[in-house]
Amino acid sequence: MEATQFLAIQTETYKLGFIGAGKMAESIAKGAAQSGFLPAPRISTSIHSNPARRVAFESFGVKVLPQNRNVVEESDVVIFSVKPQVVRDVVLELRPLLTKDKLLVSIAAGTKLKDLQEWAGHSRFIRVVPNTPSAVGEAASVMCLGGAASEEDGELVAKLFGSVGKIWRADEKLFDAIVGLSGSGPAYIYLAIEALADGGVAAGLPRELAMGLASQTVLGAASMASKSGKHPGQLKDDVASPGGTTIAGIHELEKGGFRGTLMNAVIAAAKRSRELSQS
Repeated sequence: MEATQFLAIQTETYKLGFIGAGKMAESIAKGAAQSGFLPAPRISTSIHSNPARRVAFESFGVKVLPQNRNVVEESDVVIFSVKPQVVRDVVLELRPLLTKDKLLVSIAAGTKLKDLQEWAGHSRFIRVVPNTPSAVGEAASVMCLGGAASEEDGELVAKLFGSVGKIWRADEKLFDAIVGLSGSGPAYIYLAIEALADGGVAAGLPRELAMGLASQTVLGAASMASKSGKHPGQLKDDVASPGGTTIAGIHELEKGGFRGTLMNAVIAAAKRSRELSQS
């Protein structure tokens, strides 16, 4: 069925529901609400057993309903934010309610659009790979439109995820590599921050000062890389003066295979993502 035969979602009034109330769902809901993009009373989820999750969502005004079916009935846009191993059962269970006037979105890792569309019974589906910095409004998300998702549907989802960071569109065949880079990447950077702080302590800094300097240095460098328009290599050269401290540190990183190790980490995570999505 063509996307044009589906009812357009009213962007000024639509209601958003989360099936799965984990940390990522909380981050996206909170970001959308606190940015003013989507008022919290128009967002709902369902929590069955964990009182802490209920408190987390209700603390910023999200409506917590008794069952997943209530969330679907209430919503125009439904985000499946459950663990990958249960997404099939959850979508199949809700299938009678997943009418074609609802736009469906999945952030379940490794679950392909063709499977999601088959389980739901229609292809008005969009798959998104977000990452954990959505919790602080700095997500790097990538989306791919299903067979019957319209450009208007894509714009709606882009604006929603754009309220918690930046979003790109890419072919689904690239998603395993995207998981390896931006999905797993924050963990690589946390390791780097911890190691920089440890280096500071080893050089004589108090732990708290070292951690603050390491975190802010990474934040500042990332901002320079994303906003300056300069290639990272040029930014690196701008810091490294002849015979200075920076080039001495870079020399050590090169001896340790720093760049190659980071490249290998992305490739290993992408390979693992591919294995999981085929299992």
